Amino acid sequence: MAYRPLEDITVEEIGAAGVPPDEAERLHACLRRILLETGSSGPEAWDAISKRLLSPDLPFPLHQMMYYGCYVGFDSEPPPAWIPNEECAASTNTGRLLQRRGKELLGLRYKDPISSFTDFQEFSVANPEAYWKMIFEEMGISFSVPPSCILRDHDSYPGGQWMPGAHLNAASLCLSLNDKRGLDDVVILWRDEGDDSLPVHTMTLKELRTQVWLVANALDTLSLPKGSAIAIDMQMTVTAVIIYLAIILAGYVVVSIADSFAPNEIATRLKIANAKAIFTQDSIIRGEKELPLYSKVVEALAPLAIIIPTQGSTIIKGLRANDISWHDFLGRVEYTKDIPYAAVEQPIEAFTNILFSSGTTGEPKAIPWRHATPLKAAADAWAHMDIRKGDVVAWPTNLGWMMGPWLVYASLINGASMALYNGIPLGSGFAKFVQDARVTMLGVVPSIVRAWKNTNCTMGLNWSAIRCFSSTGEASSVDDYLWLMGRAYYKPVIEYCGGTEIGGGFVTGSLLQPQALAAFSTPAMGCKLFILDSDGNPLPENAAGIGELALDPTMFGASVTLLNADHYDVYFKGMPVLNGKLLRRHGDEFERTASGYYKAHGRTDDTMNLGGIKVSSVEIERICNSVSSSILETAAIGVPPSTGGPEQLVMAVIFKDQSFSEENLEKLRLAFNSALQKRLNPLFKVSSVVPVPSLPRTASNKVMRRVLRQQFSKRSKF
Repeated sequence: MAYRPLEDITVEEIGAAGVPPDEAERLHACLRRILLETGSSGPEAWDAISKRLLSPDLPFPLHQMMYYGCYVGFDSEPPPAWIPNEECAASTNTGRLLQRRGKELLGLRYKDPISSFTDFQEFSVANPEAYWKMIFEEMGISFSVPPSCILRDHDSYPGGQWMPGAHLNAASLCLSLNDKRGLDDVVILWRDEGDDSLPVHTMTLKELRTQVWLVANALDTLSLPKGSAIAIDMQMTVTAVIIYLAIILAGYVVVSIADSFAPNEIATRLKIANAKAIFTQDSIIRGEKELPLYSKVVEALAPLAIIIPTQGSTIIKGLRANDISWHDFLGRVEYTKDIPYAAVEQPIEAFTNILFSSGTTGEPKAIPWRHATPLKAAADAWAHMDIRKGDVVAWPTNLGWMMGPWLVYASLINGASMALYNGIPLGSGFAKFVQDARVTMLGVVPSIVRAWKNTNCTMGLNWSAIRCFSSTGEASSVDDYLWLMGRAYYKPVIEYCGGTEIGGGFVTGSLLQPQALAAFSTPAMGCKLFILDSDGNPLPENAAGIGELALDPTMFGASVTLLNADHYDVYFKGMPVLNGKLLRRHGDEFERTASGYYKAHGRTDDTMNLGGIKVSSVEIERICNSVSSSILETAAIGVPPSTGGPEQLVMAVIFKDQSFSEENLEKLRLAFNSALQKRLNPLFKVSSVVPVPSLPRTASNKVMRRVLRQQFSKRSKF
């Protein structure tokens, strides 16, 4: 749709956007006043319009008319949708730090927090020892044994060894008393789906500590060796968070399994991690459906299981001989709640959590998080989302994915509260919970935002407590996120891209920089990015261009080992050397725009991103190839829509018999969906089946899915 410059907009056009006549007159007069003050276009005009003219109750077509009209002919792509002001910037965590120490750190280059942010980010890369020591002090991180240094060269680690000799317990940091909070401060808020009219439940730090200590003591009665792997396959409830913290506090290792996985996927992860026990629920309530979970764990031949009742009953029937109900598990200890559990302090390299990220071999990569990794997650939240005492942080997720543990550490280590919704986050129930819990930082994935926008489920709700949004998991849509910002009077969206193996993000945004829609404004603090050309060589620094993303290997918190693959082969083998450093592979295609923003363009390898879940093409093809005897071969391709947003799963199919009909293709699509949802993940869905005579291949006979992705991306619709 073509939009007109704002100076040409008439009262009638505002009315045509869905605004009543009298209101259209008022808004037109307000628009004229703003344009007289700021000029007819550009960031300054949009900043004033978004703050003084637009509100959540106005029709979204009017928001679009104002935003796009403001930037007609604007020569910077993408244009900013939010602009920081000096007062707000100075009140952020990073802004306060720069006001105190900016001149000391940056010398004559320092001007103010906004002007000097890029210099500070570059300082964090060039001076890791000084930067991380300072950030740990700012965040109040304490070590039972301090490190001998922050970073030193080490032959086994291409990026160096971080914090040698340090001992700590990451869970203990989440439970500690400090100047950020007291025992009576609320640390978790939650609500069950369907209880929209009831007050939000709360848990104080004192109550959380008591519950975690109880579970930690009960864990020790299982007589498992310290360091044993214990799985969690649950919804992200208050109980799941308590169990997660207790396992780590007591010196064991969490194995993260998403509650959506099929039995064979559960079994694969339990086997890789060598899990000795598992916490799970009897069932999951989603809307009006009750879905079995314990039975899937049993089918996966899981080890000893501790089963939490979903409906609150203490009696669970039909357990295996050695399995334990939650009630009986807690009853194994005589516990005095005033006596703290002594945290098991461990070397910073010790494992805390085993998470999984799909590779291209069909088996998920098992990525251990160490005690250092939670510090990376919390530091990202401190620096980029500005999470601090008094904040309420919500992010619909699960402990089976990295954003579940990330949410725990990002909120609790920084003295904020965590908000959990026990239900489907796609409708008005979750939207009202955001209002009632007074969420200040709302994390999202684009598919959730699209569902909210399509149903307008936020209508009539007050999201004014939100200070910023953050988004991760998949590519964003400009219009969807313009709508999202407008729900909270145009608060910024901090895009956040990283990975399980990073422990957080490598490219993101900042409240000290203008933020554009569906774009990243900066490398994460302590991270340096390179875009490789078609020959595998880095583009000149700060030059515009597109290519495969590579990372400077000196990244605090990033993985150094894999349980079931060679870490060097996966992330470093065959990568170029720059300034004496072997660059780290990531696998995404990235663009740096002429105006300095970054855009993600999907995977360059054979891994795709479906609804925020990374999965290999091989895993999908293995299942789809067996769906019908008419199939000779398939190729699974993640195709980004032309309008932006999450990747769609398209199946290229070679049939044994080249005769097929549209009706047969639709039946096959539905059969693919049924098989994928049963055997891999109930959230996966094939958008289209495309018959092809052959698949493009390399000289070594590998399928060139990138070629298919380029071909399919040119289609207008699937």
